[in-house]
Amino acid sequence: MKIIKLSAINSTNSFLKEMVSDSMVDDFTVVVAKKQTSGRGQMDTKWVSENGKNLIMSVFCKFSELFIAQQKFLNYAVSISVFEAVKNYKPPKLAIKWPNDILSEKDKIGGILIENSLKKDKIQSSVVGVGLNVNQEVFPVDLPNASSIKKKINKEVDLEEILNLVLQQLQLNIQLLRDKQYELLEEKYLRVLYKKNVPSMFKNSQNVLFMGKIVGISSEGKLQIELNDETIQEFGLKEVSFV
Repeated sequence: MKIIKLSAINSTNSFLKEMVSDSMVDDFTVVVAKKQTSGRGQMDTKWVSENGKNLIMSVFCKFSELFIAQQKFLNYAVSISVFEAVKNYKPPKLAIKWPNDILSEKDKIGGILIENSLKKDKIQSSVVGVGLNVNQEVFPVDLPNASSIKKKINKEVDLEEILNLVLQQLQLNIQLLRDKQYELLEEKYLRVLYKKNVPSMFKNSQNVLFMGKIVGISSEGKLQIELNDETIQEFGLKEVSFV
């Protein structure tokens, strides 16, 4: 495993994608930065992180037999890996919020951005970005639900240690993916999915409120919510949120 450590960069995902486009990059090449000036999250959102306090990293993964139709299992493998690494520190009520936010007591402590390179019907490679709030204690006022491992456990966390834990789990779960252990990955993911089978209030993209409970993930990776009339509706990214 090759690990590239940087003091500051615009985005570890962007940096690694440029590397891949310019040269031959080995499988499981890792880029870690103390600071990002233009960190990115899902759907063009920004990822803001205090310099030197958190884990900001991207990993390059190659695939030979991963079809686009199976990309939800890649998301499972990455989400589970971050969850399992953070679990070692015992933050309270740790969960994965669909599709891949890491929560502790409803507060977001980590996010994931996976960017795939496709050829025909297959995923050739992925740049897997992980942003994990580790030792940061003060967050912007417009992020009221942002938190960190340190805030949750009242203890400083060694960044090198948690980097190694995330990478160990990633190697294990990406290997499960390559071995086509899809049922096992789904079982592990659904076991820790936030609010699964818990009646909750949701809001759709038209701002309509409704009651339902999360029952699973569709084959396309959409969130399945069972409504009061026992019908199941599926929602894509940004099409539904908790109230």
